[in-house]
Amino acid sequence: MKCAMLFTGSGPLVILTAHNNITDPSLINKLAAKGIDKFIAYNIPLDLAEQRYGGHFQVVMHDLVESDDLRVLDFNGQRAFHLFHLGEMGEPMMFETDTGKMN
Repeated sequence: MKCAMLFTGSGPLVILTAHNNITDPSLINKLAAKGIDKFIAYNIPLDLAEQRYGGHFQVVMHDLVESDDLRVLDFNGQRAFHLFHLGEMGEPMMFETDTGKMN
């Protein structure tokens, strides 16, 4: 599993995914189905996310309703943004479906 913070038009959210890359076309389609078609993503080390979210991380990982393609760890943008220092996250990846462009 991979963890990433996505900065979207409605604010930050933290996701978990089995995809190797945040811009995998299958994951992009799932995000688009949820109304997310433009974002800046930062990878977060999985062990760090588990440490910061504690028991909630385990609940999300074992949620049988969600798929491994996309699990939302945190919808609360303010909490998500404050749980991680910018230096703890990877390099930013930008994606915008209007142009089909990834930077």
